[in-house]
Amino acid sequence: MATIKPFKALRPKREFAEQVSCVPYDVLTKAEARQYVAENQLSFLRVTRPKSDFPKGEVPPWNVVVEHAKANLRWFIEEGYLKRDKKDAIYIYRLSRKGQSQTGVVACLSLDEYEAGVIKKHENVRPEKVNDRAAHIVSLRAQTGLIFTAFRGTEEIERLIAEAVAGEPLYDYVAPEGVSQQVWRCTETTPFVEAFAGVPSIYIADGHHRIEGARLARLELHRQDHAPSPDAEYNFVMAAMFPADELRILPYNRVVRDLNGLTTEEFLERAAEHFVITEADTAEPSEHGEILTYVAGNWYDMRFRADHMAHRDPIHNLDVSILQDFLLAPVLGITDPTTSERIEFISGMRGTAELERLVDSGEAVAAFSLYATRMKDLLTVSDMGETMPPKSTWFEPKLKDGLLVHEI
Repeated sequence: MATIKPFKALRPKREFAEQVSCVPYDVLTKAEARQYVAENQLSFLRVTRPKSDFPKGEVPPWNVVVEHAKANLRWFIEEGYLKRDKKDAIYIYRLSRKGQSQTGVVACLSLDEYEAGVIKKHENVRPEKVNDRAAHIVSLRAQTGLIFTAFRGTEEIERLIAEAVAGEPLYDYVAPEGVSQQVWRCTETTPFVEAFAGVPSIYIADGHHRIEGARLARLELHRQDHAPSPDAEYNFVMAAMFPADELRILPYNRVVRDLNGLTTEEFLERAAEHFVITEADTAEPSEHGEILTYVAGNWYDMRFRADHMAHRDPIHNLDVSILQDFLLAPVLGITDPTTSERIEFISGMRGTAELERLVDSGEAVAAFSLYATRMKDLLTVSDMGETMPPKSTWFEPKLKDGLLVHEI
């Protein structure tokens, strides 16, 4: 069962929340991050993406970078942009856009329970990224970004959230990308703690490197601690927990730079071994097992043959797996999409018009518009203790960094 722990957040004063809050550090290019910081010196990217604060072309060692992040965090506090809550609390975080909203509970989760599998993952991590995050946490003695998680909702938690959001929010503004950001603070925490004790599992949606970084940082901070305690803040990690049925997964589309020496006709002929192919008048698939492919100025509807689908396990039955196993690897020779320079991953936020643009401009030769991974598939794979294929999910909207910080 899930253990949640209230905490005293370090957070922006109300009047600075919109300026301070920023997108997650890993969704921007270097150039984009540098531009954000240049245009807004109050952007929390100066803490979460500190390299963006260095002169262009300068490549400082990571220990210098994290010390710079530490100094920047101290500056935010000393200049009065951030303040510490004096009492433990649980926070409610709502994101809304175009009539859709998701409302989650922000608290700390037990890293012991992460190691025990109560907090379930679905993605492999890259050790170098984990090491960087761990060094960042150790240097700052703070977790500066939320782990984005899901749980199977309960009526009691739904009731508690409804009561909490009836009051005045700490923050209430619309971010530049059009997403409403609202945060409430609850100091009556016991009902939430008791309600989550009945939740069997928490599922990581986004933030695998952050939580692994927190786990690794804990080992170092425990080593440094002369009187370690199981209640030490470094034994817990800050997370936002959302009811799974409120979350929205967008497709993670693909474009390829060549057809592996095949003509368009040869490519379609090879693809027809496993797909029923027809010309399409749409660019977005309407159901699982359908892939829309844009090549040579035309869209083609490729439907995975039903007799194939019936014999595949939940992981290999994912649309991203079908594309990889029956088109990318055997036909196009892209066996490892994480390292191949012949493929690029395109967020569903950019739309299918971006896929057409990339192909029509010659930057790519073919594009694949995928049906979004379903939340139930992510939960199933996580419950199996397995991992999803690379680039299977793109969650929107993204949580903001800088609204809540967990000091450890």
